[in-house]
Amino acid sequence: MPVLTKTMDFYKNLKEILEYCQNNRQPVPATGNGQGNFVVMTQEMYDEMTGNSRKELYNALQAGLDQINNGEYIEEKEMFEIMDKRRSLLTAKLV
Repeated sequence: MPVLTKTMDFYKNLKEILEYCQNNRQPVPATGNGQGNFVVMTQEMYDEMTGNSRKELYNALQAGLDQINNGEYIEEKEMFEIMDKRRSLLTAKLV
């Protein structure tokens, strides 16, 4: 469970909060007026978070491009026909 801290307490306890982040590998959200204000995390955690997301995106894009280059795709008209059929089935189940 992440530790929540008020923004005012953050400035008073900066050293302890940074140690907590490093020792527990968890971010610490800081609140101001009951709202999320900012999040403190180690640089390593930030790099993992942004790097993995970017890598997953690039891999998905490359997989899509490979499928197109290999002719593994359907034409627009066929795609809309499939979507219409699925929508009809869902609508019928809701009624």
